Amino acid sequence: MTGVTREIVRLPTHPGLRGLVAGVVGFRERSAVPLERRQPAGTLLPLVLSFGDPFEIVDVAAGDGVGTYGSFLAGFMPGPVSTRSGRNHACVQVYLTPLGVGRLLGVPGREVAARVTGVEDLIPELGTSFSEQLAEAGTWRRRFDLVQSALLARAGEPADPMVEWLWDRITESGGQAHIGNLVAETGWSHRYVTTCFQRAVGLTPKAAAGVVRFERAAADLGRLPIAEVAARHGYADQSHLTREAVRYAGEPPAALAAGRRPTAHTALGTTPAGSRVR
Repeated sequence: MTGVTREIVRLPTHPGLRGLVAGVVGFRERSAVPLERRQPAGTLLPLVLSFGDPFEIVDVAAGDGVGTYGSFLAGFMPGPVSTRSGRNHACVQVYLTPLGVGRLLGVPGREVAARVTGVEDLIPELGTSFSEQLAEAGTWRRRFDLVQSALLARAGEPADPMVEWLWDRITESGGQAHIGNLVAETGWSHRYVTTCFQRAVGLTPKAAAGVVRFERAAADLGRLPIAEVAARHGYADQSHLTREAVRYAGEPPAALAAGRRPTAHTALGTTPAGSRVR
């Protein structure tokens, strides 16, 4: 893309944040005009701590939060989000796991799911004054240290072990596990399990599994034939995968593969576990 310069810096995540933060990225982009993007639904939730131009959320297909932000959190989304960045965009992006939201931000996942929320409203100490510290820090290493130290200081109690177990089973299965069978293994009622899980994670177990499965399938698009991707990830057929791609990404599989939409994993330089290419 002409007229655009981009810097992406990845440094190791502190061991104390393991399981809560999938990775931290330093990002700086300069362009002659604002840039628009659409990001599909995924399981890693970006906490964007900005020290550049404001960032505009243009559309939240399955939620709320359209507006202009400095720093913000995009909660667990069951649909795509469209954005427009300024001409001089600079930030530290922290990719939280769904269970990391409650531990590090001190709010149940349900309160921030399917919406974009300004950091000032969630964690005032990471708002404007913190942005100024990031701008003055001078190096990405110092910025990473500031961010990770602030998050480590906020780490709270672990989530309900039952919720952690259920989330692990869903992700290990690539979103293909039968939720009813998993609930039965807990020994609790379906209503109780769903309520506890949604409070902590933000989506119901079934809805979260749908995002997990789509994220794995989307990573294989363009690498495998669409029919093979559908079969590999447990969709009934190619038409089923197409409907889910429109639901979670806002476009059919072929367009999604061709568009190379940004995701948390592309920012981190990783692929979701269970996709064909590591």
